[in-house]
Amino acid sequence: MKKHLYYVTGHTGKGFINLLPSNVTELEHIIVLKHPSLRLKTAVLNQMSKKLNMKSPLEIICSSSGTDYEDGLIIREKSIAILTEDVSVPLKREYTEYDLSQYGMFSYLSEEEGVRFCKNYDKKMEEAYEQFRIGLSVHDQLEEIFIRQMDFTKADQVATQLIEKILHDVPKLERKAHVYHRLFGTNTQNGVVNVVPELLNRVGHSYFIKGRAGTGKSTLMKKVLAACEAHGYDVELYHCSFDPDSIDMVLVPELDFCIFDSTDPHEYFPRREGQEMIDMYEETVKKGTDEQYVMQIKEVTEIYQAHMKRGMQFIKDAGEMLENREERFKFNKTDVIRIADDLLREIEKLST
Repeated sequence: MKKHLYYVTGHTGKGFINLLPSNVTELEHIIVLKHPSLRLKTAVLNQMSKKLNMKSPLEIICSSSGTDYEDGLIIREKSIAILTEDVSVPLKREYTEYDLSQYGMFSYLSEEEGVRFCKNYDKKMEEAYEQFRIGLSVHDQLEEIFIRQMDFTKADQVATQLIEKILHDVPKLERKAHVYHRLFGTNTQNGVVNVVPELLNRVGHSYFIKGRAGTGKSTLMKKVLAACEAHGYDVELYHCSFDPDSIDMVLVPELDFCIFDSTDPHEYFPRREGQEMIDMYEETVKKGTDEQYVMQIKEVTEIYQAHMKRGMQFIKDAGEMLENREERFKFNKTDVIRIADDLLREIEKLST
């Protein structure tokens, strides 16, 4: 069974974001797993995904808490989502709450310790967000250097040509397109992570957008997004996990293509037929800009990277707190199988 991986939460230069709603609005049923242990909820989700046998891909929502955790499963074939309470916060619709404590608390953590953990964890995360916010404002200075040297007419031409190439002979559908708002990675206690390789494997055609800060990569993708949406095709829109107002990827399953920002910290290069590179710096920026502003670029980049490094350390510190807390929850494989089997029976009831 195929699995589609993505994130809906992220630790960004504008704080914590949660993009869940657009991914579940079309679903008939939502089950929310309630329990303080991320490890237990993840183990249950993993066990369920092993047992499920769907014709259509199973969507795995990765967790911004770390690579060892998951935030949910979406079974579109059955119009059902199973989510953790951690990711379900922005839901403004009915859902079924499934309290795993009914199987036993599995916990040696007192209520007082739990409150103290939340306070200390949140403090570390806020310190991380503050560093990311400063880093984002510094990064804006880097963008200004290249924006001043950019030929916007050429940038428009690149966008027009690419859209014509993508939508050539593609029929316009008489329906309203749906946009799924997601992330393909984020900052975690394990470092900066992404699932770009998995996304690239889903499509036959990929456009790797190269360039510098402020050279129109996100603007190009916004134009591609608008064109595909206007043609009636559903779009998976992957926001930038540093600045969520920017775009890092547009993927259109029905048209079998994606276009993404292929620069650090998610830099990749074409490796097979159907993958090609578009360099916005080469196409649109005045020649010699790197050389002319080399010292300014170096200085701003070093300041930006220093703030990002500090922010990542705060996230790592928070992650250590989380792992120490998780050690206080004790459960075994039999517990996990029992819970997962009960949930699978619940899913069967809902889908019949």
